[in-house]
Amino acid sequence: MFTSFIPGFALSLTLILAIGAQNAFVLRQGLRRAHVFWVCLTCALSDAILIAAGVAGFGALAEAMPWFETAMRYGGAGFLIWYGWQNARAAWKGGEALKTGGASTLSLKRTILTLLALTWLNPHVYLDTLVLLGSISAQYPDRLAFGSGAVLASFVFFFSLGYGARLLDPVFANPRSWQILDGLIALTMWAIALKLLLM
Repeated sequence: MFTSFIPGFALSLTLILAIGAQNAFVLRQGLRRAHVFWVCLTCALSDAILIAAGVAGFGALAEAMPWFETAMRYGGAGFLIWYGWQNARAAWKGGEALKTGGASTLSLKRTILTLLALTWLNPHVYLDTLVLLGSISAQYPDRLAFGSGAVLASFVFFFSLGYGARLLDPVFANPRSWQILDGLIALTMWAIALKLLLM
């Protein structure tokens, strides 16, 4: 079991660690202490669904429909360009500082809807979970253990990121830090979008 569980955990954690729109959103919510539990749970459950589908063989379906990857690639690139623009505007305007215990700028409903868009409209999520994890899981004797390890890694990562973000409170009390974070997020989103368009 562990010969499949550990590789699943390690591979999933490696894929999630890449800085992306979803992780950046979780970090921001964690810094603001806004709906952190629900944000982390939504990310982890979304990953769990996709990982389960990938391990169950959905990757083969994606390979059987060549247009699926293209549609996801261009749709995802468009969304990332727009989201990057939102962060670039925030970086340009500046003036935001961490106010712990303050009111959230987004309601729980809008927060979750934004997060679902960032998660499910990101083509990398499908490529990483459905195709990559799904195809690699076939190489292990216990696919269920491999998938369980991958799902656990997702829960560990998102809850650590969401609740661990508060350790950065002193840094993000400075409005300049928010500008830098927003600027880095914008550049990251545009870099991912460019990579998708040039694939």
